Amino acid sequence: MPIKAVQQFMLGTVLSNENEARQTLAAMKAAGYDGIELCGFMIHPIGFMVRLLTKAAGMPVGKGGNLDWHALVKEAGLQVVSLHTDLGSLERDAKAVADEAKSFGTKYVVITGMYRFDYGDEATMHDLAARLNKAGAALKAEGVELLYHNHNCELRHVNAEKRAYDILLEETDPQFVNFEFDSYWFTEGGANALAWMQRLGTRMKLWHINDRGTRISGSAVTPILKTDSMELGTGNMDLDSLMAQALSVGVDAVILESHRNWVDNSPIKSLQVSAEYLEKHM
Repeated sequence: MPIKAVQQFMLGTVLSNENEARQTLAAMKAAGYDGIELCGFMIHPIGFMVRLLTKAAGMPVGKGGNLDWHALVKEAGLQVVSLHTDLGSLERDAKAVADEAKSFGTKYVVITGMYRFDYGDEATMHDLAARLNKAGAALKAEGVELLYHNHNCELRHVNAEKRAYDILLEETDPQFVNFEFDSYWFTEGGANALAWMQRLGTRMKLWHINDRGTRISGSAVTPILKTDSMELGTGNMDLDSLMAQALSVGVDAVILESHRNWVDNSPIKSLQVSAEYLEKHM
């Protein structure tokens, strides 16, 4: 059975100090989650520009970079399912990244996408696939596996027949590169997330789960409603079919992540509601 986990990004607003972080992780564990996915941006102090870009992308970084995550995770009784990093760090020193992942007891390092990058340029995508293969080979030599995490930018067409994600699937070597699939972002981008999950098959090692819908109640000013992330089972995504596919290929972890639009503006309350869906369907 896959591990039920939460991505650290979701917790950025409730990690302001060690005591709050301890309480947050304890609440996760009590809700039924056994794992956490850590991000390099949040377990180390980061520069102003990285913080600014991350915030601009809608992800709450918080102050977790000043905390002892080895001690906090161990005390909470959680398992680290993967470590998110960036390709530049991997290319500069794959051994250091691998050593950090292993220090947390995980075998997965995840590339979370590229900043200031043209996903619509075919040559650039061929080059990215080659870079991922090289980085993945370097990690494998250290006993760690590389996964690529999608957003919606990989749906851009690079030519009349193919999208950026097609290039990544076709040109990365499964020996060195596999995938953490985010069904919310592909759904948000207008794609059939289930079809892409089926195409990934067993190359999908981890699954990022979220729901999508609207919180409005009562009458609306217009018939067009703005959608956003929602707690699992409260939106309009066909999560049941996606869950069946993820379980059929034996994903190692199902990882909850949302960045906003939480119940009462609380990521803790949000993950507690989503835990009810996971308990029922896993």
